[in-house]
Amino acid sequence: MNLPAVALRGLCVLPKMAINFDVSRERSKEAVQFAMLHGQKIFLVTQKSEKVEKPEAKDIYNVGVIADIKQMVKLPGGQMRVLAVGKSVARIISVETSGAYLEVEVEELENGIPEDTDEVTREAMLRILKEEMMKFLQGNQNVGKEVIHALSKVNDIVELMEVAPIHMPFSVEEKQTILEILDFSERYAYLVQLITRENEVRRIRDELQAKVRGKVEKNQKDYVLREQMKVIREELGEDPQSDADLLAEKIEALEAADSVKEHLRKELSRYRMMSGAAAEAAVQRNYLDTMLALPWNKSTEDSTDLKRAEEILDRDHYGLEKVKERVLEYLAVRSVTGKGDAPILCLVGPPGTGKTSIAKSIAESLNKKYVRICLGGVRDEAEIRGHRRTYIGSMPGRLVAALTQAGVNNPVMLLDELDKLGSDYKGDPSAALLEVLDGEQNSQFRDHYVEIPVDLSEVLFIATANDMHTIPAPLLDRLEIIEISSYTENEKMHIATEFLVEKQMKKNGLKDGSLSISSRALKKIIHHYTREAGVRNLERKIGDICRKAVKEQLDKGCKKTRVSEQNLEKYLGREKRFFDQVNENDQIGVVRGLAWTPVGGDTLEIEAILMPGTGKLQLTGQMGDVMKESAQLALSYARMMSDRFELPEGFFEQHDIHLHIPEGAVPKDGPSAGITMTTALVSAISQKKVRANLAMTGEVTLTGRVLMIGGLKEKLLAAKMAGITNILVPERNKPDVEEMSAEITKGMDIRFVSTMEQVLEAALV
Repeated sequence: MNLPAVALRGLCVLPKMAINFDVSRERSKEAVQFAMLHGQKIFLVTQKSEKVEKPEAKDIYNVGVIADIKQMVKLPGGQMRVLAVGKSVARIISVETSGAYLEVEVEELENGIPEDTDEVTREAMLRILKEEMMKFLQGNQNVGKEVIHALSKVNDIVELMEVAPIHMPFSVEEKQTILEILDFSERYAYLVQLITRENEVRRIRDELQAKVRGKVEKNQKDYVLREQMKVIREELGEDPQSDADLLAEKIEALEAADSVKEHLRKELSRYRMMSGAAAEAAVQRNYLDTMLALPWNKSTEDSTDLKRAEEILDRDHYGLEKVKERVLEYLAVRSVTGKGDAPILCLVGPPGTGKTSIAKSIAESLNKKYVRICLGGVRDEAEIRGHRRTYIGSMPGRLVAALTQAGVNNPVMLLDELDKLGSDYKGDPSAALLEVLDGEQNSQFRDHYVEIPVDLSEVLFIATANDMHTIPAPLLDRLEIIEISSYTENEKMHIATEFLVEKQMKKNGLKDGSLSISSRALKKIIHHYTREAGVRNLERKIGDICRKAVKEQLDKGCKKTRVSEQNLEKYLGREKRFFDQVNENDQIGVVRGLAWTPVGGDTLEIEAILMPGTGKLQLTGQMGDVMKESAQLALSYARMMSDRFELPEGFFEQHDIHLHIPEGAVPKDGPSAGITMTTALVSAISQKKVRANLAMTGEVTLTGRVLMIGGLKEKLLAAKMAGITNILVPERNKPDVEEMSAEITKGMDIRFVSTMEQVLEAALV
């Protein structure tokens, strides 16, 4: 049939849908008037774009609705208001646009349910669609109860599918799609999908609205309660200022950069929005308190008095010349330039040598605050960098906590036991320290808890370690290493007389003059009662004497106690010999070696014996891998020397060699025993004796070269304690010996060797 058509902008008419629309375009008015004069039928089709004023065939959809015009009213301004009811769906065959109105030729479309659909399927489709429809309409306040009642009475699936889209808030495009789908099953599935989606959207919207409504109500309630509390405080004469206002005042008074203050203002505004009873509010308050406690731009003025600094360092510590010299150099540069990069020192040495205690003296000499961080056993990277605020119980790292404790941004910070850092699945703390101990980076140190950069460049870092070999290489590269070696007996005597005796007397309540310990008694304590690189055990022994003196004075009523070399056993018991003394006779296969340990030097005898067998080398004494390799090298060198000692052919295949180091329960490792093991094996094989009053240290190669070793000072001190005067030392260690004080080398015959032949010539009788 041919019908006048109206292109609707922003509207899509469906069958059985009654709709009012206004007509303002001339062509649309002509179409309505023609329809009113010729049976009141009109074709309503949706326009693709609302902006087109004179739509052509390409500007309208291909499917629309044949409708009956029920009413037409002319409005002021030349407009018309039309009431129309959709009847059936039709497809456009042709469009005529040349006339006074838009005329189309259309054919009606059948969109009913297929006849072969059984009753059960019809009923199932009806129930599903009706259930989804009712779910939506019953929760929609804009739909009247009479509409819901009328829809509930519909029992035909075709009718329900025509009515359902009319009452749903579908878009124009979705309604047009419903019109265009001819297949009944496909149209049904699309319609159910749209209604289900609308139900889900409304459910989510309702949940969000409920949450927002609850939060708004709570905020309003909190506001009212706060206002009431303010009034109550004013009535009671108390300060009506809120907690947030006090924090705001502290932020404005804080000595910090503008960027820091701006960050704190933002965090404070977040705190103001939170409920006081919420857990997040407590976390936020702790964060603000931590940030306000940090000394952002607060610092102490460094002392530049070199003489005073030197007096303080000498007052508290004997020796440690390298450390004192470096601190005074830093102070001198600071006094000249007015500024200077704080050094990052690492004091490496045995326990008890004053590494930790001198850091306190350095802080006092520079007029700086002192704070100590113990790194021993720290495994979690968060201990250094802090925890993120997303975690419950989060807190800043130890460095930020130490700055807060110091109260200034330029303290002396002691990183104690740097070599005892651990690592596990929680991270590597030593890697986190790379940024801290780098003068080029630590001005922008980022703590995970603080979140903004913290300046550590003004901090004077002093690290301590017993063994620098366990410190990771990248971290070691950032440190200025100062080695603190073992004390000599003379240095221990000075430390005891000038510091330890007086300190222990005060600690145990002894008055001046009530106890005297002779110098010979102190020497005996050092030599026979202690074995250490530092002075900790020496201080303990002096403390033992002080406590026994106090008890003696109370029991006997005497006023003074004198401790001499003769009555020392009365206070400390029988003397002990910690060092093996020099052998009286030359022996075959017994050689004295020198070893370095974390607590000082030591001497150890290496014994080798030859016995009939099948050419095996047996090693005992709990040796490490390096030491076992040295033993294999020694055997290879000894076999190479077989011609020199005129050994019979097949000698090594007919004999077993057993190499032993006493104190088998103590693990031993290191390359320094290389020449000692080789000498013992050659002595056992050649049956030549080794000089008794001789000790040696050095690493050996397969070709007999002697390489340099470390820890020479501790080794020479151990030899001296054992009464050994002849020492063989690698040629390359000659500069180390020349740097030592005459007190250590006095009375010793130190020979420098570079080959194994020189060693054997000096050792074998």
